[in-house]
Formats: sequence, C-alpha cells, structure tokens
Amino acid sequence: MKIIRTITEKDFGRQDTPEKWPSYYIRPGARAILFDQMSRIALMHVSNYNYYKLPGGGIDPGEDVITTLKRELLEEVGANSIEVISEIGQVNEYRDDWDMKSEHCGFIAKLTGEIIEPSRTEKEIEHGYETVWVKGIDEAIALVGSGRPTEYGQDFEKLRELTFLKEAKQPQKY
Repeated sequence: MKIIRTITEKDFGRQDTPEKWPSYYIRPGARAILFDQMSRIALMHVSNYNYYKLPGGGIDPGEDVITTLKRELLEEVGANSIEVISEIGQVNEYRDDWDMKSEHCGFIAKLTGEIIEPSRTEKEIEHGYETVWVKGIDEAIALVGSGRPTEYGQDFEKLRELTFLKEAKQPQKY
C-alpha cells in the first residue's frame, strides 16, 4: 500500500527522535471511511476526550488487514457486512513517547448489511465511544478537525484521520 503521510512529533511542534525509530515496535492497523446506503459516513465520537476518529484498530496476530477491518467495523460500529471499495493509502506515525511506529492502512468501504449492536471493548466504553453518521466527507473533515484531543497519541489520531479523509476526497478514490 502506498504511504501517503508520515506523522512525527514535529507535526505538533515537539522534538522527534529519528535515531530511535529503528528500535520501535510496529503496530499495524486498519481504518475505514465507511459509507451507509444514504452516503453517510460513520465516525467514532470519543466523547470523554472530545474528538472524532474513523472506525478501525490494530491488526491481531494471524489476521490480515481486511479481516481486521471487517472485525473492527463490526465491533465498533456494528456493521455486520461491508464491501471494501478501494484503498486510500497508509499513514505511518512515529510516537516517540511510546517507542511505537503505527502503520495504518486506510480504506473506503460501504455497508452492505444491517447495523447490529456494537461490541466495544471496555476501554472504548470508558472513553465514551459512540457512532455518529455524518452527511459526507466535508462534514466528516469538519468534525474530525474540530476535535480537541486531551491525551498524548490522540493528536496523532486526529491528523491521521484528517489525512485519510482529505485523500479520499480526491475524485479518483470513488
């Protein structure tokens, strides 16, 4: 998958440590801009931390990226059936405070089945995750851009999600 952006501490006005990057553990993940039948987009509102993100998460051992994407959309949104339309690209993040390189693959997907009750993790429930459906890419960009993350790492998530949304807005992605 094509790398469309690399996010580092410098993106937030902080000093990064590229000399340490080769030793970081790698956390692969998958995210989706998920459209429903009315062309609305699913966002996760992380209400206890005042920001929005795309549904998705980390790839578990033995999973491939599409299996992860489908699992995460089921767990977070309750999307019991989806179709992957296209790849958006990959966003890499070097999170120096956690000695971690995050490699997230972004996709455009559409809901092809019903929405069922999400099965969110205890951490997602504690963070106040709730699914909101927005009218389109521009509204999704505005909401994600309006978020005010309060903890380390959430600033990376916000920039990553904005990157995926803006890249997906390009006409060739649909």
